[in-house]
Amino acid sequence: MSSTTAPRRSPTAPPQSFVWTRRIVLTLITLFTLVPVYVMLSSSMKSLQDVSGKFSWIPHEITFSPYVDIWTTIPLARYFMNSLIVAGTASIASVVVAVFAAYAVSRYRFRGKRVFTITVLSTQMFPGILFLLPLFLIFVNIGNSTGIALYGSRGGLILTYLTFSLPFSIWMLIGYFDSIPKDLDEAAMVDGCGPLGALFRVVVPAAIPGIVAVAMYAFMTAWGEVLFASVMTNDTTRTLAVGLQGYSTLNDVSWNQIMAASLVVSVPVVAGFLLLQRYLVAGLTAGAVK
Repeated sequence: MSSTTAPRRSPTAPPQSFVWTRRIVLTLITLFTLVPVYVMLSSSMKSLQDVSGKFSWIPHEITFSPYVDIWTTIPLARYFMNSLIVAGTASIASVVVAVFAAYAVSRYRFRGKRVFTITVLSTQMFPGILFLLPLFLIFVNIGNSTGIALYGSRGGLILTYLTFSLPFSIWMLIGYFDSIPKDLDEAAMVDGCGPLGALFRVVVPAAIPGIVAVAMYAFMTAWGEVLFASVMTNDTTRTLAVGLQGYSTLNDVSWNQIMAASLVVSVPVVAGFLLLQRYLVAGLTAGAVK
């Protein structure tokens, strides 16, 4: 008579109580994340009368007219283009400046190096609203004295976002460059590369995950920012974060169009995150460890 024995549990395996607790916590977190997304999706496919009435999880009648009307109720395409230009340019500029600054701090010794790094990091301690009035006055005075229109322009908004994304970008890339052996730079210079050649041919390819993480951080910061965009822009340079307020008037609120527009404008960020997820996680982890 044969007897079956239960498989032996590995000594390093976590206890069953921990496994089930982890499953329950992850399930709750997933529901907490996906339920609002489902409410947005279902509300975007309801008529205005349906979404304004008693809440229901399932639409009484599915309609896709909100996804068509969002483009005519407000100039959503113009706001979308403004946000894309501002966020894209800010992320590219942040990456370029941060790469040079972080490489200099990581590879060279110079007077004031420690003061520079501490100053860069300390700028993250202050809330952004403290810089709103100074930046506004600076942009207005520059426009009055030089004729360069920074207030109400995309360029002024890009400069504003750089003041927030650059400190974190520089600090994270310093940690990532420090994790790359300096022997690679020396080997490249022995082969005839100068400092810039070693940077672009050796260090930058090895630091792609960190650079992607910096670019995504700068892009998402600029894409969803509301405070400065509401003050530093006008009707022609308004971004999506501010332009979505146009679906709300004194008489009515187009909730179904707001939900539809919110889903549409989130597509670039979600798509970018899914495509660059492995680089983003690797870059953030390396920067955090250092």
